[in-house]
Amino acid sequence: MKILLLEDEQMLSEAIHEYLLALGHRVTLFFDGYEALETLKQETFDLLILDINVPGIDGLDLLEQLHMLKIRPPAIYISALVDIEGISRAYDLGCYDYLKKPFHLKELSLRIDKVMQSCATPQNHLRLSKSYGYDVSTSTLMCDNVTQTLTKRQLQIIDLLARNRGRVVDFDQFRSYVWDEEYVDNPTIRAEVSRLKKILKEDFIQNIRALGYMIDIPRNY
Repeated sequence: MKILLLEDEQMLSEAIHEYLLALGHRVTLFFDGYEALETLKQETFDLLILDINVPGIDGLDLLEQLHMLKIRPPAIYISALVDIEGISRAYDLGCYDYLKKPFHLKELSLRIDKVMQSCATPQNHLRLSKSYGYDVSTSTLMCDNVTQTLTKRQLQIIDLLARNRGRVVDFDQFRSYVWDEEYVDNPTIRAEVSRLKKILKEDFIQNIRALGYMIDIPRNY
């Protein structure tokens, strides 16, 4: 799991960092909220572990700004804060859990496991990009969890490419799967894919010159 850790207490942050690395997680450590926010605008993480009282922007305002940007990774707060209003705000912002300092590192591991289980992506749901996913069981394209309306042929193109993520789909495969073996020339297929790409908000369908098209397997989602 790719984890962003925001904690300004050096000894604690290093202890958490080493412990999570030993468990096989990839951890990026930050001491300043603004620096963490700027990174989160550029990179995707599976989980955030956030202290509240940190330099720059605090952990609560950080999560609030992320939500304004429609960036919604699961978050666990770790803090000595006992103020009920602050804790309530953390849950109102959608945090998955709250761990009061001091705590045992094993307890943090258990909370992380719980988040991983609750956020597990069903096998029939294929991630296509940062915002797009495809549900194989219902033949549904989603963007930020909103169902997208496509023509039957456009949906067949998405279905074919999604089922073959990471592999080039050649023109003969398009003819067989989308056009039911009807002969159409390559320019017709390219035109149909081009129309589809124009209505998508993210450019995740790659044109592999002279071969066909491909949707790569996202590495960070």
